[in-house]
Amino acid sequence: MATNTLPRPLVLLGAGGHARVLLALARAAGRQLLGVCDPQLQAEGRAQWEGITVLGGDEALNRYRPDEVELLLGVGQLARSGARAKLYAAWRSQGYAFPPLVHPAAWVAPDVTLSDGVQVMAGAVVQPGCTLGSNTIINTRASIDHDCRIGNDVHVAPGAVLCGGIAVGAGVFIGAGAVIIQGLNLGQGAIVGAGVTLLRDLSPGATVVGAANRYRTAAGADQKELIRERQE
Repeated sequence: MATNTLPRPLVLLGAGGHARVLLALARAAGRQLLGVCDPQLQAEGRAQWEGITVLGGDEALNRYRPDEVELLLGVGQLARSGARAKLYAAWRSQGYAFPPLVHPAAWVAPDVTLSDGVQVMAGAVVQPGCTLGSNTIINTRASIDHDCRIGNDVHVAPGAVLCGGIAVGAGVFIGAGAVIIQGLNLGQGAIVGAGVTLLRDLSPGATVVGAANRYRTAAGADQKELIRERQE
């Protein structure tokens, strides 16, 4: 007897800018959208948003069993914010699945491991041997080279470049246009600011920001250590 292997319809959580990008991704990938859950849209009495049905606030999900729908987390990730990770964990603990989604205009090597909830945006490149942890965003035109190990709840912002063999801990935020040279380790919760060229490992919770690439510890204490910019 033939079995139904069609993917379950998606419910989008959130209606901000990141959600709009994900909606376009899902449509480009040919996925069916059941609707969107968003408390603000519900409060405004909206019936439609971006051409899909407003199902209500988050509580509207109680109308659908985990085996009936899959979820698409449209809440973006900001540095030092755990809101996205908490939402993912809360709904995952109730049995809902967040399928990995890859934009048709991205290139992902066939052997790459895509964990639950991974989102790979248009123009991104993920090379062979990489592992992408759950609920991780590889944003527009980001480039992940060979054998990188990306942890859970990571955001690689638009245009960032990770060279080969990099280990990225859970909850790391890599800003737009940042460049991480090969073989480095980024500890859990570290932040690499936009445009930074990183030449050294980062300890858990550490931050590198600004034109001078000033290094700060997790506690915020300035170590007065400048990280050299890469010399081409």
